[in-house]
Amino acid sequence: MPMADQGLVHGPLGPGALHLCVDMQRLFGPGYPWAMPWLERVTPTIETICGRHADRTLFTRFIPAARPGEGRGTWARYYQRWADITLEKLDPEAVRIIPALERFAPPARVLDKRVYSPWTEGQLDAMLAASDIDTLVITGGETDVCVLASALGGIDRGFRVILVGDALCSFIDKTHDALMELYLTRFTEQLEVASAEEVLENWR
Repeated sequence: MPMADQGLVHGPLGPGALHLCVDMQRLFGPGYPWAMPWLERVTPTIETICGRHADRTLFTRFIPAARPGEGRGTWARYYQRWADITLEKLDPEAVRIIPALERFAPPARVLDKRVYSPWTEGQLDAMLAASDIDTLVITGGETDVCVLASALGGIDRGFRVILVGDALCSFIDKTHDALMELYLTRFTEQLEVASAEEVLENWR
């Protein structure tokens, strides 16, 4: 049963809002080992947001290691386990944004990352440093991994963080639901969960 959103408790979105769409890539679509069952379900909702605000959209892409066993520390073990997800094994098209969303870039921008968080490698901070961005509207996947890392990084930097509840996807219902409860109960001053309809109605 979907958990109710608490809505935009801090009011409408201002001119400094950015749509941060997390890892909606072919790699997580049908036919790949990391396919997210919900990806296709949430795509039309994300597509609507992109259609309204393409010039205020930033797509992140998770870029796997080049070969099995490559990576710092535990990432080396990770890519031994997921050897088939390394760049030397994958179809080169796999890292691309899914076609329904890729068509929005440009004007949407694309940021590549090699870990869960888009903040760790410093590129996102650099992109936003001289901008008017003060609000992050987050969609994509996974709710309990890369979306979590994206949201916490935004909170740490003082951004208003809005998760679009019906535009998030994951592999497992149980962990998605657990994270939604966490978002709704533990970060009430710094994070809001709202529907796409409410976000679009309040973002002009």
